[in-house]
Amino acid sequence: MVATTHVGLFKKHFRSLPDPRVVGRTRHLLVDIVVLAICGVIADCDDWSDIAQFAQKREAWFRRFLKLPAGIPAHDTLERVFAALDSRAFERSCLAWFRSAADLLGIGHIAIDGKTMRGSAGAKLGPLHVVSAWATQANLTLGQVAVAKKSNEITAIPKLLELLDLHGALVTIDAMGCQKEIAKKIVDGGGDYLLAVKGNQDRLLEDIQATVEKALNGELDKGVVAEYTTREDGHGRHEERSYVVVHDVEGLRDRDAWPKASTVGICCYERTVAGKVSSEVHYFIGSRRMGARKHAQALRNHWKIENNLHWQLDVSFGEDNSRIQDRRAAENFGLLRKLALSLLKRNPAKTSIARKRKAAALDTGFLEETLAGARNLEKV
Repeated sequence: MVATTHVGLFKKHFRSLPDPRVVGRTRHLLVDIVVLAICGVIADCDDWSDIAQFAQKREAWFRRFLKLPAGIPAHDTLERVFAALDSRAFERSCLAWFRSAADLLGIGHIAIDGKTMRGSAGAKLGPLHVVSAWATQANLTLGQVAVAKKSNEITAIPKLLELLDLHGALVTIDAMGCQKEIAKKIVDGGGDYLLAVKGNQDRLLEDIQATVEKALNGELDKGVVAEYTTREDGHGRHEERSYVVVHDVEGLRDRDAWPKASTVGICCYERTVAGKVSSEVHYFIGSRRMGARKHAQALRNHWKIENNLHWQLDVSFGEDNSRIQDRRAAENFGLLRKLALSLLKRNPAKTSIARKRKAAALDTGFLEETLAGARNLEKV
């Protein structure tokens, strides 16, 4: 019995995916092509030729739940289809299917950050830059938006937020996303924000620094000030993070422009390696009133998008080495990687992502478990 999502869920989320090909001139079903690609990327395939070869070697297994009226499509067919496939529609279908298959009950914390696909640079265009949303607790990709040429993450983040269900979620973004309009969009969507602050907003950093200084000098009511410190030792290094959280925004001259703003604060990071000390200071503004410890957890967990998503995409999936230069095909293949990574992370096997990919390539039973646990996939 093939273990993957129930056929009803699969049809629900992929049958509405618009087929970009000419009607009457197609030999392969679009749903078959999508399934082959998802399975291939999970099973250690890093380009279209890899996927086609894997599918050919596993054709008998795929025929247990795919129709494949014209057999396995060639690699150039896969490439043409994904280069023509609407990225937004494909993303909606993939992520809706995954959320249903995973029985995800809640999101909690969403980290948003950007990454450049360095190998996607063509002769005329620079490399593709994509902003992604990552559910840090569920290890789940929630969406991505490519940054338009001659633009930056500030314009892409609002588009990404429109794709997300923000109700009850805490959204963290680095200083690039510390914008009043972005904060408003998060709050309007039913979520809360925790944004890193640098000097890109007039007077905000200056006002937060003054508020924190008052808190440290005992000039504010003790009831609105909380502190928390963490210490970690390992691998020859000592790390200490000290947080000061202030539930008082009266000192922000533009506080009315930051919806629901309730908290500002500072994180001081000090690292000692081989007797050498380095330090960093980070400021933040947030809309959710919570303790210093929870702020510390959220700020630390934000970097899971770097360690659990971006780093894995490069090291375990070779994203930076990918030479897919068609921008839409590169964006769609990037989504396949993220979807595969989310599924692999949810597989309980205690081994690395790279080894899980190899196991999926060698063992269809492991691939089935990774796809959806104990669900059944029938002919679609």
